[in-house]
Amino acid sequence: MARFIRKHHREIGASPDDFIFVGDKKTDHVTLRIIDYDKNNLEEIQINTVEEAIAYQEKKTTTWFNVDGLDTIDVMRKIAGGFALDNFILADVMDTHVRPKVQEYDNCLFVSLKMLQVDNESHLISFENLSLILTKTVLISFQEKKGDVFEPVRDRIRKQKKRLITSGPDYLLFALLDVVIDNYIYILSILGEKIESLEDNLLHNTEKRIIDSINVHKRELNFLRKHIHPVREMLLTLAKIDSDFINPKNSVHFKELQNNIDHASEISDSYREILSDQLNIYHTTVSTKLNEIMRFLTVFSVIFIPLTFIAGIYGTNFDVLPELHYKYSYFIMLGVMVLITIVMLIYFKKKKWF
Repeated sequence: MARFIRKHHREIGASPDDFIFVGDKKTDHVTLRIIDYDKNNLEEIQINTVEEAIAYQEKKTTTWFNVDGLDTIDVMRKIAGGFALDNFILADVMDTHVRPKVQEYDNCLFVSLKMLQVDNESHLISFENLSLILTKTVLISFQEKKGDVFEPVRDRIRKQKKRLITSGPDYLLFALLDVVIDNYIYILSILGEKIESLEDNLLHNTEKRIIDSINVHKRELNFLRKHIHPVREMLLTLAKIDSDFINPKNSVHFKELQNNIDHASEISDSYREILSDQLNIYHTTVSTKLNEIMRFLTVFSVIFIPLTFIAGIYGTNFDVLPELHYKYSYFIMLGVMVLITIVMLIYFKKKKWF
């Protein structure tokens, strides 16, 4: 299955605001969770209906409404209607292959990007689409499946960390994006350790598994870069945007995200160059070993040329050969052959041909 670009047949010809789930279903049912908080109160519950979440719009607290599972059209319609969201937004939410972007609407700010993680079984990097909708008092997050990526943020809310509980939903948006970007750097560090570990064996080991490992790491790094670079563009736009939904005192934090994603991009570029160098070193090492083998064979071929010549002369089966009936002819011929071999080996050694 293609990991870099996929287009589903049912998407072709569909209206951009149609509620069509695009992607692989990763959960059996939708889970709705609410965290509502301010500096004095904290409420964390799992709810059963969208209507329960809609009621939190009227509160003056900060509300984080998290939706795990994107394939239930009825839930998406209720969210769109209850929060007065444009259908285009929820259509993008349901498209798990949508390109990372940020777009401001009349009543919300929409952000979409990819969360990356390493699969425990295949050890390959997989992605999950994350969509975030920011309103004046509510942040709605959409994940393809339930996970613990944002558990550190939830712990900070539970511990009543001052900056997080007093800075509004726009700061919560920053906190979630910060976790995603930090996870990019963490995955790059894991991949980097594997890439750097190849250095030790590269010059002395030309087994096929080395080139296979280089190609696997190169493919995974390209997959990472495919998702990191669009996020870099998105965060650049987000850092520059003059939005009514982002408090000016919090805008500086989104510029920090830009620095982090730049760091991740630089790391990926560095490892890409390292992999290219390793590939060149591998091919150079293989070529060098092949040259050594050819040189070794050439030396012995050259040694056996005069020996073959001598053996050919005395194997011509002519009746009249001066040395044919001499008592020690055979031993003399062998001695000459050995002498020629020794002289040639000494000569090649002095020339450092082996």
